[in-house]
Amino acid sequence: MLFQSFTFPNGTTAKNRFFKSAMEEQLAIDNQPTQALVNLYRTWAMGGAGVLVTGNVMVSPNGKGSVGDVVVSDDRSLPMLKAWADAGKTAGTLMIMQINHAGKQSPKAVNREPVAPSTVPLVGMDGFINPPRALQAVEVEQIIGEFITTAKIAEQAGFSGVQIHAAHGYLISQFLSPHHNTRTDDWGGSLANRMSFLLKIYQGIRATVRPDFLVGVKLNSADFQKGGFDENDSLAVVAKLSELGIDFIEISGGNYESPAMLAEKSSTRQREAFFLDYAEKARKISQVPLIITGGFRSETAMNDALKSGNLDLIGIARPLALMPDLPNQIQNGSYQTLTTNRIKTGFAPLDKKVGAVLEMDWYMSQMRLIGEGKSPNPKLSAWKVLLHTIVANGKAGLSTGRS
Repeated sequence: MLFQSFTFPNGTTAKNRFFKSAMEEQLAIDNQPTQALVNLYRTWAMGGAGVLVTGNVMVSPNGKGSVGDVVVSDDRSLPMLKAWADAGKTAGTLMIMQINHAGKQSPKAVNREPVAPSTVPLVGMDGFINPPRALQAVEVEQIIGEFITTAKIAEQAGFSGVQIHAAHGYLISQFLSPHHNTRTDDWGGSLANRMSFLLKIYQGIRATVRPDFLVGVKLNSADFQKGGFDENDSLAVVAKLSELGIDFIEISGGNYESPAMLAEKSSTRQREAFFLDYAEKARKISQVPLIITGGFRSETAMNDALKSGNLDLIGIARPLALMPDLPNQIQNGSYQTLTTNRIKTGFAPLDKKVGAVLEMDWYMSQMRLIGEGKSPNPKLSAWKVLLHTIVANGKAGLSTGRS
């Protein structure tokens, strides 16, 4: 089934079921896309994936989550954006721009006063992320407009669609969570109010772009945080987005404080997908195309997941940073199941403190190599990556964005 084409409800067709999920690349310079991004996505497109999703593209300079984020708030970089889109569409691939606003998950190295639905600070981020300022209602409306503008520019540049990032604790996710959103106006309180920020972004984009331009969402199955966005909330949002005609939904989970997207559970590791149980529940209430990302490694598990009928495309991220032509290898019969190990320095106190961040930086280093026209290096030293991160970003830069 992996190499069967898939047609989305709006008529757009993916050539196969491989969905390269977003990974933070941090290859922008002065907020703008670069030739390294063009090279990276051309390599992935030639590697055989049916759909490619970019890492975070921020809708506002004030919404950056990392120093190296691309920001698309106007058309100043339209030629390079077109080159990026064209590269990602090589060999008939669909190229999706992930659009996002970090909200309070914005390090002080790039944003001294991050914004959020409410003044609830992130736990454990002292010294790296400053406490947030609550958005005024008029600012909420302005950010909705920024998402719409970025989507319009993506369409103009030739991207196949956009994915609205409503997961991993970024701004939309913050609005969805009763823990992070304690507002008492129309943007807070009930789930209907908390989801209105996401719905207005989606509806505004959908009303502006062509019918054949894909508009999807990345959504948490849950925040895995006490008092946060839970599975029942998530399923209710899936039902509402389905009713409104969303083109696809990718399922993930967690945030900076509870990074479930970075940790496997023993009960799901055997099935090679973190969120398949949730997908079964979501399928009962929605026929919108579903994607699950996280944990897929073997060809058998990928095909079995598709045969279950609970998802439509297979989300793959980190394996593609080590094996950019993974889909082609499966198709030509040369693929050997990839094993990915945790990235560690071997110094336990340090690994405990910065392990998750170090792992993200290690994979970004692999993408940087591909963008430079080189091969990934599975034996890349964790110490070397850590040193590079410190030099590039300073001590406060030991945490990076997640897509």
